[in-house]
Amino acid sequence: MTTEAGLAVLRLVLGDQLSDDLSALDGLDPAADVILMAEVRDEATYVRHHKQKIALVFAAMRNHAERLRGRGATVRYVRIDDPDNTGSIAGELARGLEAGDFDAVVMTECGEWRLAEFLAAFAEGAGLPVEIRPDRRFICSHDRFRRWASGKSQLRMEFFYREMRRATGLLMDGDQPEGGRWNYDAENRKKLPRDMTPPARLRIAPNAVARQAMEDVERLFPDHFGALDGFGWPTTAEEAERVLDDFLSTVLPGFGDWQDAMAEGRPWMWHGLISTAINLGLLDPLDVCRRAEAVYRAGAAPLNAVEGFIRQILGWREFVRGIYWLKAPEYRARNFLDADRALPWFYWSGETDMACVADVVKTTRDNAYAHHIQRLMVTGNLALLLGVHPDQVDDWYLCVYADAYEWVEMPNTRGMALFADGGIVGSKPYAASGAYIDRMSDYCGACRYDVKSKSGDAACPFNRLYWGFLERNRRRLRDNPRLAMPYKTLDGFGEAKRAALTAEADACRILLGATPVG
Repeated sequence: MTTEAGLAVLRLVLGDQLSDDLSALDGLDPAADVILMAEVRDEATYVRHHKQKIALVFAAMRNHAERLRGRGATVRYVRIDDPDNTGSIAGELARGLEAGDFDAVVMTECGEWRLAEFLAAFAEGAGLPVEIRPDRRFICSHDRFRRWASGKSQLRMEFFYREMRRATGLLMDGDQPEGGRWNYDAENRKKLPRDMTPPARLRIAPNAVARQAMEDVERLFPDHFGALDGFGWPTTAEEAERVLDDFLSTVLPGFGDWQDAMAEGRPWMWHGLISTAINLGLLDPLDVCRRAEAVYRAGAAPLNAVEGFIRQILGWREFVRGIYWLKAPEYRARNFLDADRALPWFYWSGETDMACVADVVKTTRDNAYAHHIQRLMVTGNLALLLGVHPDQVDDWYLCVYADAYEWVEMPNTRGMALFADGGIVGSKPYAASGAYIDRMSDYCGACRYDVKSKSGDAACPFNRLYWGFLERNRRRLRDNPRLAMPYKTLDGFGEAKRAALTAEADACRILLGATPVG
């Protein structure tokens, strides 16, 4: 349905819909309509979100409510500590309808299947028209993605990305890619030299609204994971613009060369630190891409840096969102490798002698952040090698990162990191021994474990687990063409050595706390 002019409309704005041009606000009549925004316990606790994630969303919502009021809108804002708060979005919609004489409800589609089901149930029983509008803040609509995916036996981000480049004109030279190549990823895998220091980064000191939100979170969610001391995320559109401007002017030129590098105690490296702002709606993703392209056109950043940055947004972000909605809800049940182990406790505590894991968990706890290679090739790779059940890995990633929402987290975790989807997102499991981490970081030099050793208590656990992972999953993975060389090597070991490698990996899994679930 489409709401008609002259009707009094209750308009829902969710915590990750903080954009001025949200479709739910199209046709807003300030004299008759009310915008509903609600901080609810259901959304804060369906997983035990990092304290910084909750504080970020609450602060950004409160700031956005004032922004809307400043433009003449009437906002019904329900705080988390309101004694009449029902604890759910559907409950607050019902309470909002009781408080006024409304003719209709309008909302923009939400980002998670879980909440979409609740809102669909609300709409069915609301007793008045409920319009759910498309979320046009994404560059690729659901319909467009379905058309692209239709009839394809494999869905590969690279080919989707090329279509989006053509559709948007980003980094195009006529009908060909700028520079003659679509992808410069091969140039973006350099290890950080010892004498190179990442650039200083702009972190946003919490404004008064953010400080109050942090106090509320500490008081109401004291047992949730994470620390609030290092909070530095933008909670307004203006703050997000400052972070983006700083990245584009001082950091982007080095992003390409060093985007895959890792260094102990250096969490930010050359990464954008804008994913939280984009996912909240404080920045527009297409505008971000066009501004990055403008930096390249002005000669201020090289093509490999700008292409790699744009690919993360225009390619990966749009692709995983498309996959999530194309395959939901059954995607969340996929477990192609029959992984059945528990997530080790050190994912929460950081209490491990593995230097890489300890550092990633520490920066995750302190900042609600780790960059994409740390997430994929350290914590994700280890969970894959250990055979941790995808549900437990999904929950961890959704809990601990400030930019995590299920539509972006689940395909990256269950698909890219764990290969639990059987190859929908990635063409192979991203399993790697300690050699990859040694090549791309400085973690291994001071680590208690020996990255050159393949077996025994002193050996790097990634090495001890790697061949056992391949042998354990031989039936499922042996025919994957991208794993032909590892399996050729494994076959050459002989049956007795393969059995020993399997036993070594099984012992290491137990030692690290990856015990069978249940």
